[in-house]
Amino acid sequence: MGFSLLADEVCDTIYDLSGSALAGQGIRLLLADLDNTLVPYGVPLPTQDVISWNRSLSEAGVTLFVLSNNRHADRPRIFCDALNIPYLAHAGKPKIGGFRRAMAQMDVSNTQTAIVGDQIFTDILGGRRADVMAILVRPIRLAGNPGRYLRYWVEWPFRLLSSLRCRS
Repeated sequence: MGFSLLADEVCDTIYDLSGSALAGQGIRLLLADLDNTLVPYGVPLPTQDVISWNRSLSEAGVTLFVLSNNRHADRPRIFCDALNIPYLAHAGKPKIGGFRRAMAQMDVSNTQTAIVGDQIFTDILGGRRADVMAILVRPIRLAGNPGRYLRYWVEWPFRLLSSLRCRS
């Protein structure tokens, strides 16, 4: 269990992650943040692109599991029911309890688990603390909440360092 704000991998979007590549790295469980990672804030249902991407993960033997800090349990439930995937709402990232519950529920180890998310201080830090592969994606959309601009500005150096680290 470590404390690091640097991602193991950096991608533009979730669609840069292929099920076969993840499976080739031994990943069986892909934990994913919901808002601004899978879909923009406020989009209640998965897009056709997310549905197709989830299907390709599943075909490769990788289970998509939403690990959300959303305090409104209906948000992830409605989204995940539409995809027929497991989820954990109010996960408390970056605390590791939600990560451990998800892995236990799916009967996988930390070496078989990755998380993909758009935030350094929740998704990446939580993933690194839980000792799972941490994958950073660009946020889909910043509009709507001035606090998001500030948070992403503060995260910028760690995004840059993660990108440089992953290129070398």
